[in-house]
Formats: sequence, C-alpha cells, structure tokens
Amino acid sequence: MSLVQLTLVAPRQLEEALVEGLLAHPELTTGFTLARAEGHGTRAGALSVQEEVRGRADRCEVQVVLEADLAQRLVDSLKTALPAPDVIYWITPVTGMGRLA
Repeated sequence: MSLVQLTLVAPRQLEEALVEGLLAHPELTTGFTLARAEGHGTRAGALSVQEEVRGRADRCEVQVVLEADLAQRLVDSLKTALPAPDVIYWITPVTGMGRLA
C-alpha cells in the first residue's frame, strides 16, 4: 500500500463545494483535514480590494491521506464536479503514518 497526501487549496467561497465533492466519495476517503489559509502567488485570481491591499488571498486548504491510486481517482472526480482553475492540488508521498496511542 502506497500512501500519499493530497493537498487542495481553493478560494474560501468554494470551500463548501469542495467539501461536498469530498463527502460525495466515501469509497475514496474516510476523512480529511480542513484549514483556513492565506495564499500569495502570481496567479491569485480575482482578489477582493482587501486581499489586494494585504497582498494575500483568503483560501481553504484540505489535506487527505489515502492510497495513491485513490488520490488520482478523487482528483479526477473533483475536476469533473468542480472545474475551477483557481483550485490547485498536489500529491506528495507519505513515508509514515499512525496514531500515538
């Protein structure tokens, strides 16, 4: 079993749609972590005036640890359900995972 971490970053206004997309596939993931984040980049998308002044945009970040083949299936499903160019993702290997007790 090869575990990976799928990280998704999206504008906060897409948070509910992203969560719904994840919850629609319990066969691919049993859980995820959702956090508030701020993003800065050359392709930040449509920023509010406040975000332009601050120099960063309000984002949500979702992290999911799952098997590598399931991660790609989940990404493909989200691309179909939520085809938004300002939602980015990356997949990284997980070399260890467990519980402390």
